[in-house]
Amino acid sequence: MDADRVLEGARPVPFWLDDPARPEPAPALHEDVRADLAIVGGGFAGLWAAVEALERDPGRCVALLEGGVVGIGASGRNGGFCAAALTHGHENGAARFPDEIDEIERQGLENFRGINETIQRHGIDAEWEETGYVSLARRAHQLEALAEAASGWSSDGTQARFFDGRAIQEIVRSPAVIGGLKLTGGSALVHPAKLAWGLRDVALAGGVRLFERTPVRAIDPDGAELVLRTDGGRVRARRVVLATNAFAPLVGGIRSRIVPVYDHVLMTEPLSAERREAIGWRGREGLGDAANRFHYFRLSADDRILWGGYDATYHFGSRTAPAFEQDERVHRRLASNFFATFPQLEGLRFTHRWGGVIDSCSRFSVTFGSAFGGRLAYSAGYTGLGVGATRFGAMTCLDLVDALETERTALRMVREKSLPFPPEPVRWLGIQATIRAYDRQDRTGRTGPWLHLLDRIGLGFQS
Repeated sequence: MDADRVLEGARPVPFWLDDPARPEPAPALHEDVRADLAIVGGGFAGLWAAVEALERDPGRCVALLEGGVVGIGASGRNGGFCAAALTHGHENGAARFPDEIDEIERQGLENFRGINETIQRHGIDAEWEETGYVSLARRAHQLEALAEAASGWSSDGTQARFFDGRAIQEIVRSPAVIGGLKLTGGSALVHPAKLAWGLRDVALAGGVRLFERTPVRAIDPDGAELVLRTDGGRVRARRVVLATNAFAPLVGGIRSRIVPVYDHVLMTEPLSAERREAIGWRGREGLGDAANRFHYFRLSADDRILWGGYDATYHFGSRTAPAFEQDERVHRRLASNFFATFPQLEGLRFTHRWGGVIDSCSRFSVTFGSAFGGRLAYSAGYTGLGVGATRFGAMTCLDLVDALETERTALRMVREKSLPFPPEPVRWLGIQATIRAYDRQDRTGRTGPWLHLLDRIGLGFQS
């Protein structure tokens, strides 16, 4: 495989956002305004907060401020996998919240159905496909783990089917795959940018005042109001929802609990009929490896293959920068691993290559908090699960700022924050050690002392 050739000409922008039909940016803020509710961040979490706030109270004055344009962050850069899971899988959730995991999963399925209902009710063309998700084994110990998970599966909202040996080729034809576990129910594929743009339209139609290219520099209390300071003006609001995820925390207590990790993605050219037949994949399921360092892959509406994951890159000091979105080494490795998985597609070219920053936290699923006496609430730490879980997070934040006692705020996963990460340089050293340990576990199936230690102190994937 000649990486230079297959990557030549690939546009260094997210495929989803590279669309001439994308909306024109809303005007930036150039005056002082007042609102009942101000929302910082125009990704999924902020958009859902705006839409749901007006569902609850159509007369509420809502202002939404975005530093770039709607969907420019993780919401327009992800793979488009929408899951009902709120805790990064049953095992991780059951280990951390054993007494309420059934309730968490019930609420997760309800949230998932609410996303689809909103899409249908408002006619959002988000390319929603409930095709199921398949976790694929490449090694014997992964196959054993999937078989065990299938035999003990118990869920009201999803069904599991185990595929062994040649049977997995019914799903997707790849010599690198030796089995898999297919889950149906509570999983969908979506065009993430179109979902973000559709929610934007719904919010605007409801009367939300949207200010794009308006980064918020600070949030300060002033009597009964909070003041959001920008370069062009101020927004005074009684309540604030902070939905910046991996970027600019703005209030204390978030930075120590979140690490920004860069994930990278490739998108192929559309497959010809012959190439499409060569890989099977008639069910169009979302696919991912059953490993810690995993690839996720899916088909687009026009039969391109999105291929991402494996390397998660952390930069010392929790730095974020546009320059980190392009990584020649990572993109070349992605291309190499793609053709190792699908050698029958040799010669296929990639049209887009990009990266984006994921907000990860120590429990690998969303964490919540508040500031200014409860007048501001935030959600962060989605760790790659934001397409679905951000609606739950947004609704929970609205519950918190409105001082409502709901089934969401009753959850311990909402009431208790994730454990903080240590300061530098321990943070960087720990992350590098963890990546190496995950790599060994993927190759050998053995957990090892470092991962055992993380589990004991509550920082492991299934602590």
